[in-house]
Amino acid sequence: MMYQGSCHCGQVAFEVEGEPTKVFACNCSICLRKGSLLWFLPHNKLRLLTPEENASTYEFNKHVIKHRFCPTCGIHPYGEGVGPSGERMAAINVRCLEGIELSSLTVEQIDGRAR
Repeated sequence: MMYQGSCHCGQVAFEVEGEPTKVFACNCSICLRKGSLLWFLPHNKLRLLTPEENASTYEFNKHVIKHRFCPTCGIHPYGEGVGPSGERMAAINVRCLEGIELSSLTVEQIDGRAR
C-alpha cells in the first residue's frame, strides 16, 4: 500500500510503500521527547515529494541516524540511517502518515538509551 506523509505545514512531504503492522517506540533522549512511532523499511520505499533541502537534519551521539525535520513547523516526519546489514534504511514516523489507524499497530519498545 502507498501512504502519503508530511510535516504539519507540508514543506516536507513524501510517500512510502509498504504496510506498517509493527512500529517501534524508542526511549533514547530524542525519540522519547519527540514521541514518534517509527516504522523501519528500506530507504528505496521512501520517495520525497518535496526537495530534500526542505528538511533540516539533526545528528547526535554516534551520528549514525539523520533525524530529518521541518525547519518551519518543527515536525520530525522521518529519519535516515543504515541497518545492521549495511542496507540504507528509512525510519518513518507513522504519526505523520495519512490514513493510519494508530490503535491497530503493534508497538514494540526499543531500548535506545542502552545503545
